[in-house]
Amino acid sequence: MPYIKETEELFHQQLSSWEQAGNNYKALEGVVAKEIIVEGFPFKVQFNPARIVSSAAKVDTKSIQERKCFLCAANRPAVQRGVEYVFNGDVKNPYTILVNPFPIFPRHLTIPQIAHTDQKIFGRFGAMLDLAVNLEGYTLFYNGPKCGASAPDHFHFQAGNRGFLPIEEHQDSLGLEKLYRDGSTSLYAATKALNGLFVIESVIANEAETLMNTLYSLLEIKDGEVEPMLNILCWYDKNKWSIAIFIRSKHRPSHYFAEGDSNILISPASVDLGGVFITPLEKDFEKITSKEIREILAEICISFEETAILAKNITNKLER
Repeated sequence: MPYIKETEELFHQQLSSWEQAGNNYKALEGVVAKEIIVEGFPFKVQFNPARIVSSAAKVDTKSIQERKCFLCAANRPAVQRGVEYVFNGDVKNPYTILVNPFPIFPRHLTIPQIAHTDQKIFGRFGAMLDLAVNLEGYTLFYNGPKCGASAPDHFHFQAGNRGFLPIEEHQDSLGLEKLYRDGSTSLYAATKALNGLFVIESVIANEAETLMNTLYSLLEIKDGEVEPMLNILCWYDKNKWSIAIFIRSKHRPSHYFAEGDSNILISPASVDLGGVFITPLEKDFEKITSKEIREILAEICISFEETAILAKNITNKLER
């Protein structure tokens, strides 16, 4: 059944009883944003100081091992409540829909599984599609363990209210090239603005999942990693799923590590790639331009040339 009513009730309860969350959502009303056009695509840049917790999160193995997992039920704040979500009858390992206390969206959710298990999307894409249907009006997103996830040791999705991310309404700016169509499912690759982007559109969940698994099977898993580097956005509207898959080449851009005036504290994840760049420091908000956004995108995702090669490999496999 749809979970939207229970989720709205959860927001009302949490923002009135959880001081930290209530204050951070109220602070969103004063968040400053500006638009920057990159190759015809309208990025929003948001100055959001509360997101320093995520942008500067230490996600190296040593740091993860030394801190308690904040997504495990035993370690959450006592005031934090959730709504249970069960996918495909798996009552032994349900998900919990939680209010994210450090929001980017006016309605921002974190959706961890109960079990403490690695952030790895394979085998869970069906749950993402189902959540997109049940959380009407939300866009689901997934950050890989080295692609913006601040809890790479505990599997979770996130979700934000739809209409916030430019990619939802401006795909016509991306030069989408159709690579494949089978029945009610199509695959596209972006040729402008957002390098490393593939888009699946489908009205049948199983077809979308099969196509996603095919793409996933052709991606490189780097030494020491549990999965390919990727971010995923997914929404359901007018009986159709739209899924944006960003293929990554690195975790954080050189701007993140630079010193002096060259430093920009930004650790891009799904939201940034969907068109909303989050800057927790005012100095970065003021100075970032289309030049820096283009440089960051070119560095963290595979190039347009690599995208074209991968697209050819995908179509060859699908057409066998």
